[in-house]
Amino acid sequence: MLEIRHLRTLSALRSAGSLVRAAQLLNLTQSALSHQIKLLEDRYGGPLFERKSVPIGFTATGARLLKLADLLLPEIETAEREVARLTQGDTGQLRVVLECHTCFDWLMPVMDEFRKRWPDVEIDLVSGFHSEPAELLRTGAADLVIGSPYGPDFATFPLFRFEILVVMAQKHRLAAQRRLHAADFTGETLITYPVPESRIDLIREVLVPENIQFERRTAELTVAVLQLVASRRGIAALPNWAIKNYVDYDYVIAKPVGEQGLWSDLFVSVPPAQQHKAYVLDFVKVIREQCAATLDGIKLLS
Repeated sequence: MLEIRHLRTLSALRSAGSLVRAAQLLNLTQSALSHQIKLLEDRYGGPLFERKSVPIGFTATGARLLKLADLLLPEIETAEREVARLTQGDTGQLRVVLECHTCFDWLMPVMDEFRKRWPDVEIDLVSGFHSEPAELLRTGAADLVIGSPYGPDFATFPLFRFEILVVMAQKHRLAAQRRLHAADFTGETLITYPVPESRIDLIREVLVPENIQFERRTAELTVAVLQLVASRRGIAALPNWAIKNYVDYDYVIAKPVGEQGLWSDLFVSVPPAQQHKAYVLDFVKVIREQCAATLDGIKLLS
């Protein structure tokens, strides 16, 4: 029997573009997703999509089921939101703090989509740099933080894992290296946002353990950081999505750190009283869906 979860699976495949990312989006293992798809294909007597096409190309059968998903899923999601409004109320506020300052690029489309779904929920950014975002949650000055998890005092929702790359000018002394290691940073000027060093992954995970001596300079905007890098004032460590356009246009070059790369995990943290609110859960869902569809190189967390 065709079920709602099957339609959601096909929709996730189209949005994510691959089995791996679709499984992450659905919080399934890849084997569980493959098993579900096999059962569907056995039921309908043939493949639903082309395994080797990038992005995924759907067969006539798969396309017809996707058409059904496009009709039904929005109605189901709208009904679920309306039921949540009836039981929980349809108003509220989400004051969002960004620990990850480069998140601003992808957060704006997320907020636009969220406003369409929850027009009576006021959503806004808490402006400025905050050395202790968790304190804003404790004092009630913010409702939600996007960044690191903050321990047992808060409810956390996993978003995704991303790679941090080091960017440098085209003719930097390290430009010819395939990968960078801790010793390569000795004596370099690291350009960062004005946040504590303990919140900078490259410093905390790579430089401090090896006792590497470096200089530090700060800038508040990503574009300012990259302008300083391009003018050979130093190097910077930024998420892959934040630098893609600059690298594609040869404004700067990017290098991975270490043999496995330097990766960081992103979460949503909220006070316990917020964790079951339907609009909070939907905000997390919108982030995961939109980022899975638009950000290259991320891995959704389960």
